[in-house]
Amino acid sequence: MSLQSPSRLLELAGQSLLRNQFLTIFTLDELPREVFPLMFMEAFSMRRFESLKLMVQAWPFLCLPLGSLMKTPHLETLQAVLRGLDTLVAQKVRPRRWKLQVLDLRDVDENFWTIWSGARVLSCSPEAMSKRQTVEDCPRMGERQPLKVFIDLCLKESTLDECLSYLCGWIHYRRGLVHLCCNKVQNYSMSTSSFCNLLERIYPDSIQELEVWKESSLNKTGKFAPYLSQMSNLRELFLAFGYERELYVSIQWPCIPDLDSPFLCLYYPQMLYIKKISNIKEHLEHLLRYLKNPLGAFIFSDAYLTDRDMECLSQYPSLSQLKELRLIHILMWTTNLEPLGVLLEKVAVTLKTLVLKDCRIQDPQLRVLLPALSHCSQLTTFNFHGNETSMNALKDLLRHTGGLSKLGLELYPAPLESLDYKGHVNWEILTPIRAELMRTLREFRQPKRIFFGPVPCPTCGSWPSEKVDFHLCSQGRPGSWDG
Repeated sequence: MSLQSPSRLLELAGQSLLRNQFLTIFTLDELPREVFPLMFMEAFSMRRFESLKLMVQAWPFLCLPLGSLMKTPHLETLQAVLRGLDTLVAQKVRPRRWKLQVLDLRDVDENFWTIWSGARVLSCSPEAMSKRQTVEDCPRMGERQPLKVFIDLCLKESTLDECLSYLCGWIHYRRGLVHLCCNKVQNYSMSTSSFCNLLERIYPDSIQELEVWKESSLNKTGKFAPYLSQMSNLRELFLAFGYERELYVSIQWPCIPDLDSPFLCLYYPQMLYIKKISNIKEHLEHLLRYLKNPLGAFIFSDAYLTDRDMECLSQYPSLSQLKELRLIHILMWTTNLEPLGVLLEKVAVTLKTLVLKDCRIQDPQLRVLLPALSHCSQLTTFNFHGNETSMNALKDLLRHTGGLSKLGLELYPAPLESLDYKGHVNWEILTPIRAELMRTLREFRQPKRIFFGPVPCPTCGSWPSEKVDFHLCSQGRPGSWDG
């Protein structure tokens, strides 16, 4: 006859209490805390809602990660858990055993349950995991903290589902005692008015990522302004407004015609992403002027920058510490790039990623940028693909990047000499040209990942490999990369 392990005995004891309906708040108060996760999982699987309610009231851990246990929302289970919290959140003096600070409805902490079920042994205790999560996800708010309910919102329907609707109603009538915390909020279909009503129920400091897609006029984005101005911890903002794919997209900072909007109260963006907006020339200068803290990344795509816009990029402190600068599909063949060179000089000690892709930059414009580019000592990625430059200009470019020892990925266009009258690559011409360009670069440094010409390979579809030397493509086209 084999002896039962202590954990197995605890599990059997918990099951006995549940099945014989002996469970009361008094018996729970005397049980070792190791019993609770096993009993909770048992009650959850058996749909013992009264038992769930009682265990929530005596929960001895900082966090109850219900979301990783309840993969699919279940209204009766949620109601039982929230009923268990009802009597606790209103009490001035909390029960001796109760430590619960966070009800987590996200599927993010499955380790809590597996460590008790024996599926996996971890090096840290469930309390330590819960405590770490609580501290990281929501800052301390005083000695008596409101209970925090965490959930990520992805709204793909015009109305809330029954679980979310019930939760929002429960939160609404316990304002001040409970905070609904959402690190990530995505709205793909809910109307503006309904979405604003939902935002009123969310603790604004908890929102770190906000994504909103709407088919509406750009002017209507101002309805979100009062809410955005309260989101002090917002790190990523993605707004898409417009019709027929003519989208205005902004990450970390909105650009709107009404410059007096409270949108400008959002002082701490880390990234600005602007795409497909025709009237940016009216607002870019104002936008950069109102940014109070330096941006980490500036991405501008599918638009046109005037000479004045270029000057703005070099003038404002908000772009003086960039780590990432991406200008993509910006037609520049007639644009004065001297201000861009000034900007590169300013960010030379911080810039790690520089993308000037499909901008139709020509030889005279490229040579304006070379002195500043050679000072970007921290650069790890440089994409100059899709520009109209000659072999000699590319040689100059490689000489100026020769001292950038941290470059790990480089993409360059096929030089003009290797293109036919339709702009297509002549591979027989490009192959020796690329070999000569490589020899030029190797006079200064040994490249890591580098590519000249179409990306990906038009024959086999491969991207630059980890190898530097050229190989025959597996499909037979000379000069491509070995996939």
